[in-house]
Amino acid sequence: MELILQFIFSLLISAVIIWIVGRLNLGLEVDGFMSAVWAALVIAIVAVVVTFLFNLIPFVKDLGSMTGLLGAIIVLVVSAIVLMISDKFLSGMKVNGFTGALIAAVAIAVLHWLLTWGVSLLT
Repeated sequence: MELILQFIFSLLISAVIIWIVGRLNLGLEVDGFMSAVWAALVIAIVAVVVTFLFNLIPFVKDLGSMTGLLGAIIVLVVSAIVLMISDKFLSGMKVNGFTGALIAAVAIAVLHWLLTWGVSLLT
């Protein structure tokens, strides 16, 4: 039961972040909060599939373990790709090209870090 509650909480946090980024017009558009919830779910599924596929390729698998600036760039590019793929499955979300996806990925990462940090202060 605890695992289900954690999943729902994470999904809602992700939906809020996606909704906020969509409202800021940073390369990602979302029709409303329910579209953001569906987007969070689809993005999570696509991220798992993309990560699984990348781990099948030895060279790409090694890229995923990089740290520092290069590691951050790789994570952001993969996140942008995940957003662009997710856009194809959702009618309520639109990504404005690769540059828009990259900007949205940065905004999502920053907001996720801020919300996670804020929640950790409360616990």
